[in-house]
Amino acid sequence: MESILVFTHTDESGKALTKASLEAIAAGEKFAALLGCAWSVALLGPADALHDVGDCGAQFYVVDQEAFAQPRYATDAAVLETLCRTTGATIVLAPHSARVARVAAGVAHRLGGFIDTHITGFGGDATLTVSRWFYRQRIEAALSRTARPWFLLLEPGSHAPFALIESATAKNIQKVTVELPATRTTVTGTRAPQQGQQTIRPDASLLFVAGAGWTKKQANGQVRTDDAARIILGFLNNSGASLGSSKSLVDQGGEGNSVLPFLTHMNQIGQTGATPRHPRGLATCCHGEEPHVVGWRFIADRRAISLDPNCGWTRGKADVVYIADAFEVMEKVNELLATRQQ
Repeated sequence: MESILVFTHTDESGKALTKASLEAIAAGEKFAALLGCAWSVALLGPADALHDVGDCGAQFYVVDQEAFAQPRYATDAAVLETLCRTTGATIVLAPHSARVARVAAGVAHRLGGFIDTHITGFGGDATLTVSRWFYRQRIEAALSRTARPWFLLLEPGSHAPFALIESATAKNIQKVTVELPATRTTVTGTRAPQQGQQTIRPDASLLFVAGAGWTKKQANGQVRTDDAARIILGFLNNSGASLGSSKSLVDQGGEGNSVLPFLTHMNQIGQTGATPRHPRGLATCCHGEEPHVVGWRFIADRRAISLDPNCGWTRGKADVVYIADAFEVMEKVNELLATRQQ
């Protein structure tokens, strides 16, 4: 008989579950129903964070020792290993976060198990089958293993999050004490970019993609890179959207052309970049060519702004296309957003 463990941790505040954690809990509930087996949720963090998911029907385990609050390989691996041995889980689900991905493979090796990452779906009845994408999300594969324990890291955004119930209270919470391993790392603090500087926001509801057209000559015959930077950053700050870019715009700095200074290859969307999973996407000054559009495979609502009525976006690659000047449209959008915030 299978036994499922959903392992997760709190967000940076240390008080609440992340969206990816809620997705893993919802997936664990479906896994357990599919296989007809018992399941549990293990949290690295305070037990109070579990109350909003208290009605999910799982057995809860908590490790809330102060020594394990900060992310470190040695301590996080010790926690996951202890929880797996305590619960005797044969299948371990976890969000594919940086903290979990860093230690999951090592713990799987310690327990003689196997691990698969970037899991996007599951199926089967008596035999569990999971799916993931390969070759830049062009090939979907179905995987099944008989070896246990089997660690599965779930791709954020591929499952609906667990619906929180504020009045719920988590019961059957068992605190687990983990022996502190020998450590050579001391966490002295966290350094992160300011909100205005952070342009990649995985949990944002909107993906805003800037194409090379922002730095080309405009209708007046002039390059308006400074205006483009002001408009784009203004929209990101007002809307909280995440910023993506086409490959041509990211690369043209090496060709001596005018560039947007805040764009890096980390912002690149497409065949040679990222494949995000935001609910909505807005492409501006892009042509909708296949290498770029492949990065939009999992965007639910795709829209674009383009002056070219024959561009790739208008040929079935976007749900809505606005034939207009992106400079004028986004200037007006920024005005409306600023008015709403006042």
